[in-house]
Amino acid sequence: MRVFFRRSVPLLLGGSLLLFVACVVPPPPGAVYVATAPPAPQVEVIGVAPGPDFVWINGYWRWDGGRYAWNAGRWEHGPHANAVWVKGEWVHHSRGWYWRDGHWR
Repeated sequence: MRVFFRRSVPLLLGGSLLLFVACVVPPPPGAVYVATAPPAPQVEVIGVAPGPDFVWINGYWRWDGGRYAWNAGRWEHGPHANAVWVKGEWVHHSRGWYWRDGHWR
């Protein structure tokens, strides 16, 4: 029993570490890092969709070289019937904040 335990603990720890590393998403190549966090999102009025299969994509703060600038939300037609929008987000990293683009899945 002890031999099994001694052999299995390193395997479990190594497997757990590998799983953790696989779940951490690295910043995209060429990411621009910003020292300050983005402001809170602006409140937007969402009107009526222009048609079926349109999805509202929230506005977001984009980095404009030396300051944050608001990029307004919009309605967008999905690329196919079951498409789901995965929203973009500002992600904190040890080097600062960077933007991860939204995309269709």
